[in-house]
Amino acid sequence: MNKVFLIGRLTKDPELRYTGNNTPVASFTLAVNRAYTNQSGEREADFINVVVWRKQAENVKNYLSQGSQAAVDGRIQTRSYDDNNGQRRYVTEVIADNVEFLGSKGSNSNGGSSSSDSMPNEPTPYDFGKEPEASGTSVDSNPFADFGSSIEISDDELPF
Repeated sequence: MNKVFLIGRLTKDPELRYTGNNTPVASFTLAVNRAYTNQSGEREADFINVVVWRKQAENVKNYLSQGSQAAVDGRIQTRSYDDNNGQRRYVTEVIADNVEFLGSKGSNSNGGSSSSDSMPNEPTPYDFGKEPEASGTSVDSNPFADFGSSIEISDDELPF
């Protein structure tokens, strides 16, 4: 199985190109923090090349920029080519199946973002370090109370 999940920040603005068939393809580098710190207490990062195709490539170019936070899921691919000097070069990159826009470069560490840097309808990233805010609905309340008394379902209607 070849599956990759990454969350990080773009190191520079995405580059958008078009193939000979006019298919959009965007590439960018994602800085992903490592889970541990080095001997001097600093957190290191890996810089991972990402390629995304078609409509998502155009969306990445239009809505992400240097410093934007994104989640990528896809697969690792290695390819090779001969450079101008005849040297064989190898490239390892993530081919993205999905790119989620998590926050802008103005987002702070607790999941909020400043209004001047955020995109319209931008999803807020989940902060695993704090409790979710109360949404006004009690855990003990019935979320289906507005739909009437009861719903009758026969055993024949169940799929299992």
